[in-house]
This record gives sequence, C-alpha cells and structure tokens, in this order.
Amino acid sequence: MLFRSGVLAVNQSGGGNAQAVAEHILGMMLGLAKRMPEAGARMRRAPGIVRSDYIGRNTAGRTLGIVGFGNVGRQLAALSRSALGMRVLVCDSHREPGEVTATGCEQVALETLLRESDYISLCCALNPETRGMIGAAQFAMMRRDAFFITTARGGIHDEAALVAALQETRIAGAGVDVWDVEPPPPGHPLLAMDNVIATPHTG
Repeated sequence: MLFRSGVLAVNQSGGGNAQAVAEHILGMMLGLAKRMPEAGARMRRAPGIVRSDYIGRNTAGRTLGIVGFGNVGRQLAALSRSALGMRVLVCDSHREPGEVTATGCEQVALETLLRESDYISLCCALNPETRGMIGAAQFAMMRRDAFFITTARGGIHDEAALVAALQETRIAGAGVDVWDVEPPPPGHPLLAMDNVIATPHTG
C-alpha cells in the first residue's frame, strides 16, 4: 500500500521470511552443538589448541523445543524433523492440539518443554502475554547441556538472567539474534562469551 506521503507499507504477516529465520535458527543450533564459536575464538587467541577439548555433539535425534508455532516455528519444526530426525516439542496456547500433532510434533506445557529439550527456540511474538516469559526461574528449569536460542524479539527473555545462567554454567550456550537494545553495545556481557553466537537481528 502506498500512502499519499510516499511511504510504502508492507504486510509480512504471511511469513515471507519464515524460511530465512528458520535456517538462521538451524545454523545456530548446529554451530553451538559443534562448539564452533568456542573453537574459533580459542584458535584466534593463542597457538596450541587441543582439538579434543572442542569436540561437539550431534544434533540428529535430539529434542527441540519451540515456543510459538507460527510461520517460523512450523518451518523450523519441518526442517528439524526432516533433516535431523529430531523430536519436536511445541508450546503455543493459541494452537489446537490437533494442529500441532498433525505435523508430527508434540504439544506440551512450557515447563515440560524447558525440562526435556536439548535446544529451546523462541519463535513467538512479543506481547503482554510473552513479555518476560523466560527469566531466571525458566533458565533454572533447563538442562545443563541445553542451548537457548532466540530470533523472536528482545524482551521475551530476561537478558540479565540469561547472562547469569551462562556465567553459572546452568545452560551450555546460547544463540541470540534479538536484543533489548539493538544493536547491543560492544561491552555487552553476552558478546564476551565464547559459547554464545551473537547476531544483530539479521535472522
């Protein structure tokens, strides 16, 4: 729609960028699982890396938890199930159970998703219901070897709580594409962590 002022308005509610975001999430999942950011950072700092210290793990057959089952969530689920044979858990109170199970995924409560997933991906909108949804209590529910990934919106998760969870090794790593302040300042603590893949809302 072109307004009289000459501004072009575009509605992307049909999920035109869903494939791009889903691939971004999948890339973060694989990079974190294979410890690519950690190994790369260590190689740049000093010689003599012991490669056995940075062997990652396979993603195939593991459990992915998706919070929000819109265009991005559904595309991510399809890619993860078809390419990697992953078990996919979904938390979305706005979806009927049959809509989720028809895709081969399982609809569960948020607490179950957090406790059972190897990877947790936020794919939901930021609104009064989801603002602050993932905080210290939710990070404490996650497994110590779990990875947290968000390409949704800043404000859904508590950045300070994520920093604390990583500093205290309560989770294994994170992929962060969205921030409270975008782009994040260079001194942001998440940018100093080798087990964090950080991107400036490019997903």
